[in-house]
Amino acid sequence: MPRKKQDEIAQKQEQKKRDSEEVKEIIIERKVGFNYLEVIIIMSISILFGFLIGNLVDFAKDTAISTNVPKDLEEFVTTYNDIIENYYDDVDKKDLLNAAIAGMVGCLDDPYSAYLDGEASKNLKETIDGEYIGIGASLLYQNGKSTIVDIVKNGPADKAGLKNNDILKKVDGEDISSKTLTEISALIKGKKGIRVQLEVLRDNELKEIEVTRETIEISSVTSKIYSQENKKIGYLGVSVFAANTAEQFEENLKKIEKEKIDALIIDVRDNPGGHLTQVSEILSFFLTKKQLMYQLEENGKKKKIYALSNEKRTYPVVILTNESSASASEILASCMKEVYKADIIGMTTYGKGTVQRSITLSNGSMIKYTTQKWFTAKGEWLNEIGVTPTEEVPLNEAFLESGLEEDDNQLQRAIEVLSNK
Repeated sequence: MPRKKQDEIAQKQEQKKRDSEEVKEIIIERKVGFNYLEVIIIMSISILFGFLIGNLVDFAKDTAISTNVPKDLEEFVTTYNDIIENYYDDVDKKDLLNAAIAGMVGCLDDPYSAYLDGEASKNLKETIDGEYIGIGASLLYQNGKSTIVDIVKNGPADKAGLKNNDILKKVDGEDISSKTLTEISALIKGKKGIRVQLEVLRDNELKEIEVTRETIEISSVTSKIYSQENKKIGYLGVSVFAANTAEQFEENLKKIEKEKIDALIIDVRDNPGGHLTQVSEILSFFLTKKQLMYQLEENGKKKKIYALSNEKRTYPVVILTNESSASASEILASCMKEVYKADIIGMTTYGKGTVQRSITLSNGSMIKYTTQKWFTAKGEWLNEIGVTPTEEVPLNEAFLESGLEEDDNQLQRAIEVLSNK
């Protein structure tokens, strides 16, 4: 394989790994009726943190403790005030508060509870919201150069005339040769409706291209149809359970069902999880309201979660999983295995049996912490265990190098199993 192709595959795998590490730590239960900042979920202690963020600056003006401060917070407020008033050097109040919040979350001794600063919070929010404001193109280092790739069809970059393999040289007149991809991305992204001027090198010719930033929907579902043994086998790949994934899933499912498919593959390999409501909606396409999907436990009390509709389907289904299928992916796989009687092909999943809620703070950072355990429909807690496949199939290493479907032995096995049903 050419070195250039190997480098590209390696970069994409590393980026997928980083995205997975960020997202698999949370399954988010969306609630209706909150404002934009609260759309992910306002956790139960939001009032407490809102109080801290909103009032500590006033307390810093006077070392006396206000009678409005809860007694168990008096030491915290006293410490904050004393540092602000008496520390020998200047202190950034926001940094002090951020450190305090990070310390509180870190004290939980939970790998899935975390404090995310502004940039990390923004990146995570874009992933789980399923959209971002930008130009609709990705950057990749190729031979040491920042190269435009994966242009979104009919997106701003596409409309403006950018092409794959354009080499980016400047953003709004600023040379980007010494900047990281993250730094370049920050320059390109910005407010919706604002133009950004890009200078690119194409066929040894410099071109100035102006692009207007728009809201870009992230595609999290892909679909195909495979024909084998006179059967049509549908395929739906789900990369993450973002806020718009169920809608995309339904759209793609109905599209391939119009072709009269006989069976379906749902691929959640490397899917790190996401919104709990999205996986509930997707499972409801295959079950009836009387069928149990999974269970949640909070404060020692269990709640049974049933399907939301009566769109029951009957054709055979195979779920593809691997070691990086986590959180919501595991809920989907376990329910389809236990309730729909689908086959699971691939490898045992990650093993995350907890649910997190999160809140975006006023400075753009985010805190998230564990509130619930989830159990399978049959009541199993799969934390640190994972969903065991009905047929274990280690991935062919040749696929990691080639990326070709014919080398994807897990996919090929799923097609073979379904073609014989």
